[in-house]
Amino acid sequence: MKINLFLSALFAVMVSVTSGAEIVITGNDTMQFDLKAFEVKAGEKVSLTLKNTGKLPKIAMGHNLVLLKKGVSAIAFGQKAMGAGANATNPLPDSVKEDVIASTKLLGPGESDTVSFTAPADPGNYEYVCTFPGHFAMMRGTMTVK
Repeated sequence: MKINLFLSALFAVMVSVTSGAEIVITGNDTMQFDLKAFEVKAGEKVSLTLKNTGKLPKIAMGHNLVLLKKGVSAIAFGQKAMGAGANATNPLPDSVKEDVIASTKLLGPGESDTVSFTAPADPGNYEYVCTFPGHFAMMRGTMTVK
């Protein structure tokens, strides 16, 4: 009886440790994310996948997803990245990464990338953006931490 209770408790702990939010977002050739907003719980493990569903070559229409710290505007960050030298092969310069919680790699057509992180403990809105040159004006969204 004690062994069954112990195993049940152990299983419950394992499930709570391994569960979390799994978010999938696509980007396309019209410079749009299909998911403009999503919610996670404070402190929750998050697995975020970006899929480029477009057909145009990466050098012309690559996509990434950059999740920003609370209070950082996607538009302002996109401008800052461009000013720091963001380009079609390096859309996220090292000098702007202090504002970033997590980011995917730059993706070409048919590619995907998954990043894992722990949702911030501070509830609120956290913006995300594609920093490929010129995309930040249209490719943005909000993660809300509850």
